[in-house]
Amino acid sequence: MGSHAVLGASKSEWLEKDDDELISSVVNGYATTIGTLLHKYAADRIFYREKMKKGDIGGVKFDLLRNHIPEFAIDLRTMFPTLMTYVNDAIGFQMDAEILLYYSDYCFGTADAIQVDGDTLRIHDLKTGRSPVKMRQLLVYAALFYLEYGMKPEKMKHELRIYQMDEVLVYEPDASEIREVMKKIVHKDRVLQKLK
Repeated sequence: MGSHAVLGASKSEWLEKDDDELISSVVNGYATTIGTLLHKYAADRIFYREKMKKGDIGGVKFDLLRNHIPEFAIDLRTMFPTLMTYVNDAIGFQMDAEILLYYSDYCFGTADAIQVDGDTLRIHDLKTGRSPVKMRQLLVYAALFYLEYGMKPEKMKHELRIYQMDEVLVYEPDASEIREVMKKIVHKDRVLQKLK
C-alpha cells in the first residue's frame, strides 16, 4: 500500500505520452533523489576533507545504486565532473557544507557550502538538475548570513558560485544588492509574523 504504478490509473497522463516522453518521465522521477544523494555525498567528502579524483566516479555510481537508483536513471557524464569540481573547490577554500542559515521560522535555508575568510564571504551551490538557475538563491543565503550573525555586508567582499552541468557560474555582488534582500526578508517576515 502507499505506492503507485508508473502506468497506474491515478496518474493517467502516461496515456498521452509517446515512448520517449514516457522514458524521460520515469528517468526524471529519480532526479530529486539523485540530487539529494549527491549533495549528501559531497557534504561527507567536504566534512572529511577528502578531495575527489576522476577514479571516484565508480564510488559515486555505487552509492547511487545501493540507494535504489536504477542504473538507467544514472548519467554521471556531466554530473560527476561538476560534483568533483564543487567538492574540491569547497575543500580548497576550507568551506563548511550544509550549513543552516536562520533568520526566523519563516525564513531560513541551508547553504551547500559557505565560508568566511577574512573579509570575504563565499557561498557555493551545487545544482544537479538541468533547469536554468538564478543567483538570487545565493543572494538570499548571503542576506540570511548577515541577518543571523549581525554583520554588515558593506564590510565584506562576496563570491557566489553555482556549480551546474560542468560549469561554474561566479558572481560577485556588491553590498547594496545583499542589503536590499536583507530589507525584503525583514519586511516580509514582519508581514508573516502578524499572522500569528
